[in-house]
Amino acid sequence: MKVAIASGKGGTGKTMVTASLTAIWDAPVIAVDLDVEEPNLHLFLKPEIAGRRDALMAVPQVDESQCNYCRACANLCAYKAISVFNTVVLVFPEMCHGCGGCMAVCPTRAITAGSRVLGEVSWGRTGSAGFLMGRLRIGEAMSPPLIRQVQAALMQAEGFPAGADVLMDAPPGVSCPAVSAVIDSDIIVLVTEPTPFGVFDLRLAYQAFQPLGKPMGVVVNRAGLGDADVYRFCGEVGLPIFAEIPYQRAIAEAYAAGQVLSGSSETMADLFRQLANTIRQAAGTFQEVRHA
Repeated sequence: MKVAIASGKGGTGKTMVTASLTAIWDAPVIAVDLDVEEPNLHLFLKPEIAGRRDALMAVPQVDESQCNYCRACANLCAYKAISVFNTVVLVFPEMCHGCGGCMAVCPTRAITAGSRVLGEVSWGRTGSAGFLMGRLRIGEAMSPPLIRQVQAALMQAEGFPAGADVLMDAPPGVSCPAVSAVIDSDIIVLVTEPTPFGVFDLRLAYQAFQPLGKPMGVVVNRAGLGDADVYRFCGEVGLPIFAEIPYQRAIAEAYAAGQVLSGSSETMADLFRQLANTIRQAAGTFQEVRHA
């Protein structure tokens, strides 16, 4: 089972929820940080990193001795990553999305695949759990290709628990990185807070992810703060509330100290055990209905 922990906005506590679930998960599990622009799951789980590698993306390189300057590549590229000016071909690797279309349409096969570094993929263990993360190169804008490489590494890497469940810390928001992270999941857990910003962005997240046809539920962090609009919205669209994390000073202090919340007290451990069981039940029910 793959669980995506997502949020419509940053700062709601999705990384805290991912770390806490990893720590109490009573089955083989792999924690995956797909928030590659600002990964911080490792700050809570403190994994032992066993290895890392550069994440590369294919970009065009042109042999102008083979080029007839027909402009087929430039006409195809929607991102203007390759341009032809008379008898000069310019490639802008930072703008390339790595689709390979320019290579496919080149009639003289003058364009071949080069590469550039997107960032890195690293892996290891945290306690009995596997750990995997991506980190985008500073200044890099293309996070979805790196997210896909982290997801591919999850399927290919050796040393992870066999048949393990996967807890994925998704990027915040509802743009391409967030969709890329959750699209491969079996269930989406949306972490929000009972504030005007929280309900506004929860609404956006629901609208963005609902067409994917996956079961979704909500964790309300800082419950007791703000108003009831989050609960009202969830009731209107039929989003179940999986758990509520209370608004308490002790919780904020534990989080600020980098503690895993489910290990801070027996009360929090019980809360996250119940959340884990609720997630499993919701995913299982959805699969039963889907295959009925």
